[in-house]
Amino acid sequence: MQFPELRMRRLRRTKTMRRLVQEVVLTTNDLVYPLFVIPGHMQKHPIGSLKNQFHLSPDEALTVCKQVWDLGIGSVILFGLPEHKDSMGTDSHSTNGPVQQTIRLIKQQIPDMVVMTDVCLCQYTDHGHCGVLSEQSGVIRNDESLALLGQMALSHAEAGADVVAPSDMMDGRVAAIRDTLDDAGLTDVAILAYSAKFASAYYGPFREAAHSAPQSGDRKTYQMAPPNAREALREVALDIQEGADMVMVKPAMPYLDILVRMRQEFDLPLAAYNVSGEYAMLCAAADAGLIDYRQAMLESLVAIKRAGADLILTYFAIDAAKTLHQGGAFVF
Repeated sequence: MQFPELRMRRLRRTKTMRRLVQEVVLTTNDLVYPLFVIPGHMQKHPIGSLKNQFHLSPDEALTVCKQVWDLGIGSVILFGLPEHKDSMGTDSHSTNGPVQQTIRLIKQQIPDMVVMTDVCLCQYTDHGHCGVLSEQSGVIRNDESLALLGQMALSHAEAGADVVAPSDMMDGRVAAIRDTLDDAGLTDVAILAYSAKFASAYYGPFREAAHSAPQSGDRKTYQMAPPNAREALREVALDIQEGADMVMVKPAMPYLDILVRMRQEFDLPLAAYNVSGEYAMLCAAADAGLIDYRQAMLESLVAIKRAGADLILTYFAIDAAKTLHQGGAFVF
């Protein structure tokens, strides 16, 4: 059948008709909200590089979590900024670190919230790299880093985290973390692996927010090269073999093709991180009057879900949830 018998516009004629045949529906269940937690009490400081995002002490983070929960968002991911940094990232596994304190507060007040935690040393090391740095060669010592990542994940799990999310891109980290958790009897704690994490320019605002920019060099020897799709699938397959319960692609929008291929190849739940640079660009364009903020935000999130993501980590989560509550399932 072809035109004039076939008219594609018939199913686009009204908003209700479009809602009836819409293939992908974004809901608050799809969203995970990132939070940056700092030491202290009653501390809430704007992050200059990320509009409407804040550095929060554990008590303030709890207040935001209650707001998020009331909006129907069931999960957050915590990033910690320590009081002290050293070459080994020692504060990463402190039982009294801001992440560990925040986990305990959330689980006391909102026990059903799914608490995820970022597992990486970059915020905790004085050199800003994601593993142990050799002072002589400047090389990241992969195998020596694994024990520290395991300790960090264990401290989060013991505080009550539901999901630990290693983002460091060290080889073998998923197996090391799984073994550490299982040896401690924490077999129910899930691992969300940042499997296809690319060495991206889109992380710029996050590195200011997390105070995690490397002091020298870059992360191209452990994060993935942007041109490599087949390598991304190998990384995902390895993480699954090592025990990952969920896998992620990061960033999201520039790598939707990777997400599609992951969805075709693997049955595990897939996450995508709608990263700081994606968020900052859209906010800047909206502030300049170049695009409609709400429409562009939801179009971006729907595109990520359409490509295959089961969950989306995004700084848009609160605004998206408010929009969805105002209009129900958003219809384009």
